[in-house]
Amino acid sequence: MSWVPACQVDDVDEEDVIPFSHAGKAYAVYRTEGDEFYATAGLCTHEQVEIADGLVMGCVIECPRHNGRFDFRTGRPLGAPVVEPLLTYPTKVEDDTVFVDVG
Repeated sequence: MSWVPACQVDDVDEEDVIPFSHAGKAYAVYRTEGDEFYATAGLCTHEQVEIADGLVMGCVIECPRHNGRFDFRTGRPLGAPVVEPLLTYPTKVEDDTVFVDVG
């Protein structure tokens, strides 16, 4: 596993998302209303737009370009125009730091 620090817990508001990059790759880190953290690839699978610029609603991220939606917990696309899932990555929190397994 390749755990890397992505952000501090307080960097992500509840029901929100922030961008994170590591080794030239884009990721997105999400925080649910219940203080669970998730991470996905940072670009929408439809047109490679930064997904962290989108809107979080519950456990759904809506792409800012064409309003495609994904369940960020699983990466599953929830309707057109997106059909390919987002890659997801394990997360863990230690000492108020959110880590993402980018390996």
